[in-house]
Amino acid sequence: MQSNYLKRTIVREELSSDYLSETRVLQIYLPPGYSDENRYPVLFLQDGSDYLTLGRIATQTNQLIAEGRIHPPIIVMIPVDKERRNEEYAPGGERFEAYCRFVAEEVLTRVESRFAARRDPEGRVIGGSSLGATVSLHIALDFPDRFRRVLSQSGAFFKATLDRIRQTPSLEELDVYQLIGLEEYAVPTHVGNLDLLARNREVSRALREKGASLRYVEKEGKHTWGLWQKDLPDALTYFLEKTADSSP
Repeated sequence: MQSNYLKRTIVREELSSDYLSETRVLQIYLPPGYSDENRYPVLFLQDGSDYLTLGRIATQTNQLIAEGRIHPPIIVMIPVDKERRNEEYAPGGERFEAYCRFVAEEVLTRVESRFAARRDPEGRVIGGSSLGATVSLHIALDFPDRFRRVLSQSGAFFKATLDRIRQTPSLEELDVYQLIGLEEYAVPTHVGNLDLLARNREVSRALREKGASLRYVEKEGKHTWGLWQKDLPDALTYFLEKTADSSP
């Protein structure tokens, strides 16, 4: 168990994007004992480098696997240029639509062609923190045939996100894990300080009104990696325990 807990397998995959007109280097976590003969659920994460270093997601996932708490996943960590993050992650950003298509079409296709990934929406989770959670939810709303499960940590949601949820007739197939910190009521953003606690409560109500499955969690904490790292075992367990018994 200890050797599995310590061993980390991270594969670097270069992907030339037509939508973004540049090459991104994906970091892909493969679980201990990975085999092409299996089919693994896949977690797609925005701010991928931060989830690896600040979220310690590879180490935490290994530990959860070793403890028998989750089904082993593949984790696709998608990098972002911090200088262009708002353009790609914020609704209305200049590269927002292109980025959403990059993930839903180019990243998904590459991962499924190269790795032993499940190929059904229930076998995929898309997520992130702050604006990474925002763009992940929008991708799921815009591509429901591909993504129906969203991991949202301290989503920096705007009115555009609420409007997008309310425009959708039904979200009964959507499954969301939504975390917000109780001290996230004056979070500095590119458009000024936002009360993300109040906004996440609004979003949770809107999701429920549309029939989405929702695990909504409020925890002590601020808009920092300290909160998100500590929350990851709960978030991973929520999705991967459910997936474990339903693999085709």
